[in-house]
Amino acid sequence: MAQHVTPLRTARLGRAVGQEPTAVSGAVLILPGGEEVSARRPSPVWATTLVRALGRTFARAGRGEGLATHAVHYRCRGWNGSEADLARDASWAADEVVRRYGDVPVCLVGVGMGGRAALRAGGHEAVNSLVAIAPWLPEEDVAAPSEPVRQLMGRRVLIVHGTNDERADPELSFRLAARAKKANRDVCRFEVHSDGHGLHQHRAEVLALAADFAMGALFGHALSRPVEDALAAPPPIGLRMPLATGFGRSLHHG
Repeated sequence: MAQHVTPLRTARLGRAVGQEPTAVSGAVLILPGGEEVSARRPSPVWATTLVRALGRTFARAGRGEGLATHAVHYRCRGWNGSEADLARDASWAADEVVRRYGDVPVCLVGVGMGGRAALRAGGHEAVNSLVAIAPWLPEEDVAAPSEPVRQLMGRRVLIVHGTNDERADPELSFRLAARAKKANRDVCRFEVHSDGHGLHQHRAEVLALAADFAMGALFGHALSRPVEDALAAPPPIGLRMPLATGFGRSLHHG
């Protein structure tokens, strides 16, 4: 009886979202969600409306800046314990950006389990910033090491989490942000009140916040006042910053 051998899959970068700039001066890597344990083929990279919307938002915001926006196609859909497969794929993708475009700054933008991947891979030398949206983090366990934060030193870090998220505990992202802030003052966290994991109610505000933060980190654009205030505020204020309804309506991104 013939045995089925699972082909060795490789991570890859999808085509650039929108028109790829002729001269690339920065890159955003979008890291979709995943599962805690799974060796199965990943979901289609644009499967969620939030990931699609992020791709469009960054392509539009960075059009005049030479921003290349790519979504990362993982090898499999699971984090898989100490293998940390999604974080390894995120690091590979940052390497690939350097290979393709040279020494340009990279912003990792992760959703759900992809948010955990962005945080874990944030220490890559090409990464200067990261956005973790509704990041899935493991329950704290005294027998297991805490999720690391030292790799975030020297990076700008934004965490965004809905207060009613039932799939990824917002309290865990607050605790991680509090630990990270001790080593790195450039950490802020916004709470989206009454919104859930998919951040459907305040999608426009979340997208505007992510773009404002990334354009500031990658290209030195002036940050909006709420982001400046969140970065400057001592914890816990800057880590429980409410995302105001209508955020972004008066902002202009490129």
